[in-house]
Amino acid sequence: MHAMQYEFTLPADYDMGIIRSRVARVGHLLDDWDGLGVKTYLLRERGVQGSAVNQYGPFYLWNTMEGMNAFLWGGAFQGPVNDFGRPRVRQWTGLAYEEGGAAGSPATSAVRRRQPVPDGVELAAFMAQSVDETVRLAAQDGALLAAAVVDTHAWEVVHFSLWEQDTPKAEGDVYQVLHLSGPGLGALPRGRQW
Repeated sequence: MHAMQYEFTLPADYDMGIIRSRVARVGHLLDDWDGLGVKTYLLRERGVQGSAVNQYGPFYLWNTMEGMNAFLWGGAFQGPVNDFGRPRVRQWTGLAYEEGGAAGSPATSAVRRRQPVPDGVELAAFMAQSVDETVRLAAQDGALLAAAVVDTHAWEVVHFSLWEQDTPKAEGDVYQVLHLSGPGLGALPRGRQW
């Protein structure tokens, strides 16, 4: 499993209805994308659920690098680049993935929590704790899925979870889910990724 996210931070007075309309128009285009586990079309609105910014920030879990590369370099990614400019695309290696008890329900919110890997910690123990956190999140009422991924350049773990309710039981940046494309959701490898 491989994760990816890019974000477009928009002006404070930006009409977020433009993003909603865009996703309604093009969101279905990845509903059958080869190699994609799940893409969540995510939105943060200034003043809603603690957000200080207006932001469009899709988050992906990929089953294959070929699928991700086909998205980035095969032309599909050029659409958002043309509309908003070329963003910094973050990528992480999978640590763990679990389905929640609400799997299959419509997702209304997502939470992304970034956590630095402190200097001096035992890496195996820290990553095992991240796996445990994934299991804990997936076991919460209303959880559709939970994942933990790591960037070994920045030494950062990201915990990502999807929820069927607007008030998720996780800490971090809360996003509204506008659309979910999950052609390979059932093929994402469960449990610890090593």
